[in-house]
Amino acid sequence: MSVPRSRQTVREWLDGWIQVKVPLPFALRWVNSYLIPDQRGYTLVDPGLHTPEAVQIWETVTAERGIAYSSIHTIVLTHQHPDHYGLAGWWQQRSGAPVRMSAAARAYTSELWGEHPAFPERLLALYAQHGMPQHQLNGIREHLDRFVALVSPQPQLVELLEAGEPLTLGDLSWDVLDAPGHAAGHLCFYQREQKLMICGDQVLPDITPNISLVPGGDDDPLASFLSSLEELSRFPVEQAFPGHRDPFSDFAGRIAEIRSHHEQRLTVIADELEQPRDGYEICQQLFGARVGTDSHNLRFAMAETLAHLRHLVRLGRVQEQEVPGAPARLHYARMVQA
Repeated sequence: MSVPRSRQTVREWLDGWIQVKVPLPFALRWVNSYLIPDQRGYTLVDPGLHTPEAVQIWETVTAERGIAYSSIHTIVLTHQHPDHYGLAGWWQQRSGAPVRMSAAARAYTSELWGEHPAFPERLLALYAQHGMPQHQLNGIREHLDRFVALVSPQPQLVELLEAGEPLTLGDLSWDVLDAPGHAAGHLCFYQREQKLMICGDQVLPDITPNISLVPGGDDDPLASFLSSLEELSRFPVEQAFPGHRDPFSDFAGRIAEIRSHHEQRLTVIADELEQPRDGYEICQQLFGARVGTDSHNLRFAMAETLAHLRHLVRLGRVQEQEVPGAPARLHYARMVQA
């Protein structure tokens, strides 16, 4: 199946599948939501971030297509990041549909946006430990606070969905696959007969998924991500439906490209650590020109830098050390080969 490039907001695929490009107020530009029809109505996959522009898109699409809110019987999330999760509660209020997500994803939403969120302070402490200046920490704190409105209202009726369970989408049976690394509890969905993969943000065309070291999360998220890619590469896929950019066909080829990208980045970082440097310095070396003063981009660039440093430590290629005279600070140096 050929996949022509498209910049349209709405695109039809397969047997009535509707891809909706829901706008985002940052560099990713849009997130892909999928309306999958069946005899009961529709399953909605990853509804998008709660912004006025996104709501307007959904109101337009449903009106033009004659889709009643009540025809959405299930909302499925590949993972809990705000650009995928944010409109889940808004849609639930209008449709009454349950939101299905993994237990780890559900726990993450509570930690970030629950009644007493603990995550923001823990994240800032992590970044401070790795050298981020206070004015940058202040900007990230303000940025995190702004996300509460973008994920509200939050869904109240949540049904947990875990890897290995059966899932029906479009009157077809799908395998639910564990896909760690990009997000705790990230799930992919695979249809064996038609060789279809709904891959969320685990495998993206043109861009690489962010891999973040975060407090309380995976101790080596890059290792988990690379292992997940190896497992996913074994599935024959004719069409992949990602969370960002357009659906694509060369699933195994794209996985190979992403794995190569991370191997190259690990080498670049290790080569820069002949003298001890902290995580923030390495982050600026890798991403500084692209990040600028944008707190959103800096947050993810820092988390990805730390994920690569942690993986290098686990591989024995880099050593993590306390900064002399500042035991609350850490820096990294390349291991000297005997």
